[in-house]
Amino acid sequence: DWGAQFDTISICLSKGLGCPIGSLLLGSKADIKQARKVRKVFGGGMRQAGFLAAAGIYALDHQVERLKEDHARARALGEMLGKLSVVSEVFPVATNIVIARLGGPTPEEFMKKLAEQNIKSVKFGKDLVRFVTHLDFGDEALEEFGRRIGKI
Repeated sequence: DWGAQFDTISICLSKGLGCPIGSLLLGSKADIKQARKVRKVFGGGMRQAGFLAAAGIYALDHQVERLKEDHARARALGEMLGKLSVVSEVFPVATNIVIARLGGPTPEEFMKKLAEQNIKSVKFGKDLVRFVTHLDFGDEALEEFGRRIGKI
C-alpha cells in the first residue's frame, strides 16, 4: 500500500534492525539503473561488500519481527517525555522514532541536561529533539531512561 504512493522507497537497515550499515532502494529497473550511476559518482561503488550484504540479510531474516518491541518502547518513551514540563508536545509515535517539541529550553540546553544523565538525543529542528529506540535499547534501558529523565 505504501509503495504504490512512490516511485522509489529507501529502507535503512541500521535503524532498528541492528545492521552496521546499509540501505535498500526499491524502484523500477530504470530508477535503480539511474541510482547506481549516481551512487558510483558519489563514491558508493564499494568492492568486496559481501560481508555487509550478509549483515543486511541477517538483519532482514532475524530482526524485522522484533521491531514491534522497539515501537512499543518508543511509545512508552514518548509518554515519559510528555510528562516533562519542558516538553510541550510529543509527536504521534508510529515507529521507533520519538520527536518532542520543547516549550522553553532550547534543544541545546535540553540536550546538555540529557547528556549529563547519559541520555543521547539529536536536535531535529528549531525546538525539536529526536530520540530513537533500537536493538540494544531493551526494557531495562527504558526503565533507566525513566529514572534519569525524572532528574531533569
